[in-house]
Amino acid sequence: MGAAGAPGSSNAGASTGTSSTLESVESLDAGNEMDRGLNNRHVQFIAIGGTIGTGLFLGSGKSIALTGPSIVFVYIGVGLVMFMLMRAIGEMMYRDPSQHTFINFITRYLGNGWGKFAGWSYWIVLVLIGMTEITAVSTYFITFFNTFDIDLTPWKWLIELVFLVVLATINLIAVKAFGEAEFWFSMIKITLICAMIVTAVVMVIVGYHYGAVHIPGHDGVSPAGTASLANLFHDFSIAPNGWLAFLMSFQMVFFAYEAIEFVGVTVSETQNPRKVLPKAINEIIMRILIFYVGALVAIMCIVPWTSFTPNKDGSFASPFIMVFQYAGLNWASALVFFVVITAASSSLNSLLYSAGRHLYQLASESDSPAFSKIGVVSKRRVPARAILISAACVLMSPVINAFPQVHSAFVLFSSASSAVIIFIYILTMVAHQKYRRSADFISDGFIMPAYKFTNTFAIVFFVFIYVTLFLASDTIGSGIAGLVWLAVFGGYCLLHDRFQNRDLKAALRR
Repeated sequence: MGAAGAPGSSNAGASTGTSSTLESVESLDAGNEMDRGLNNRHVQFIAIGGTIGTGLFLGSGKSIALTGPSIVFVYIGVGLVMFMLMRAIGEMMYRDPSQHTFINFITRYLGNGWGKFAGWSYWIVLVLIGMTEITAVSTYFITFFNTFDIDLTPWKWLIELVFLVVLATINLIAVKAFGEAEFWFSMIKITLICAMIVTAVVMVIVGYHYGAVHIPGHDGVSPAGTASLANLFHDFSIAPNGWLAFLMSFQMVFFAYEAIEFVGVTVSETQNPRKVLPKAINEIIMRILIFYVGALVAIMCIVPWTSFTPNKDGSFASPFIMVFQYAGLNWASALVFFVVITAASSSLNSLLYSAGRHLYQLASESDSPAFSKIGVVSKRRVPARAILISAACVLMSPVINAFPQVHSAFVLFSSASSAVIIFIYILTMVAHQKYRRSADFISDGFIMPAYKFTNTFAIVFFVFIYVTLFLASDTIGSGIAGLVWLAVFGGYCLLHDRFQNRDLKAALRR
């Protein structure tokens, strides 16, 4: 990186306690080869898209079943902590908006060892999640057409290939094309959520009565009922299914917010980043209140939380399908799965974007002549080689799924990736603490309030989430695998960096 204050600067992390001067974006952009093609509209909707995933549309039924109406408080609490994470990322990005990823600040303030661990770990996590998402896209696509009695199961591999090629092409055209795609993906998701909330409000106002009906995706027949605010408070308890279930709801909600940090990867390609970024981050709380809390409250006003019961295979019906089905919209299942396809495509699109930037960053900082060739941008000013390699890795998903033994190992690695991202969040918060005590700190920037408390609280919370992985049999494997990854790969990165520095010092003495 040729920009001022690049991660490799030797005195960037010096703990002086002084405040430096805010440099202009133009001066920091001296080594930024990317195109600042994302405008305010793109970034705001990218931030919304990063907040709303498929989990809200399909997985919220399970979270409601775990704790009932108190799940609303869990979403608010976890959302506030994720907001603290974003304020920390935002403060550092405001200081140097030429950085392609917030991971660079881990390198700058915690050293090359932790930076290498975080950079490679995050890229691998993105690829693993991408492999999961491409499988989800084809599954939802097949489910969508099944509602019209069209079976596309034999073409599952082709669906995955077409979706990946289309999304990779969007990323290769230009960053503005990516921004436009995310804008419309987010618009579709927002429209469905708002339509569901409005439908629920009308049903509550008129005291709508609905009869027993079979909900697509739910075993048996769902009971009749009445839309009312009383459904929220009937049999209310903070932990109706026990405190273990309540604690487990925190990790479920936490992983629903995963990728909220994505907007922090777009800063080096955003127009007027110091104006756009704070607005995108500060509005996270409002988005959580509207799209998560608002949606959940609307759902539970229509469907009593006790009605959310698991199927024989442990799955849950989509709460969105339930609300629309009770409202008499029999085509609700197809509508919701169309939006879910959009949500999964949006997630995959963002993952390709982010993975491409992270691999580009790793390659551009590499000492290997062969690997460094990946760290170049195309004529369209996008990291084309890094995007294509990341997409090729994601494309391994259909091959892996074809071999049961390989698939089992992939499931373990994929689940471990959720645990590893917690380490990256913790390292980001520690890097932010180091930044606040460094000569880089600027007092007139986008300051995280009460950072000594909020930063420490966020770190403690992330540790708490990791501990909850050991409370259930289906997540303990992820917790153990994550610790093994930290010990093995993290230890390697730290030792390699130490020996490399020692060899450098020895060479300088000669």
